[in-house]
Amino acid sequence: MNPTTPLLPAERMRQYWRRNLRLIGALLALWFVLTFGLCFFAADLHFSLFGWPFGFWAAAQGALLVYCLIIWYYAFAMERLDREYSDRKND
Repeated sequence: MNPTTPLLPAERMRQYWRRNLRLIGALLALWFVLTFGLCFFAADLHFSLFGWPFGFWAAAQGALLVYCLIIWYYAFAMERLDREYSDRKND
């Protein structure tokens, strides 16, 4: 649908929630792949880093950084989506 055509409030809210749920679904899929995929394959990294297996560092430290990026991106995308669907013109 063309974003410049006015929508009825109920249609506008459905479109907003559809886009919100699509974003949440994509970010949850990324979280799932990161949490289970990275941790599963990190065991194959067999060298030490500061006395700990490298797989431990990749899964523990790298995952935390990506989790923070997922949260930041969700906040950024929702701020943009909220501005796009806001009824106020001065925001």
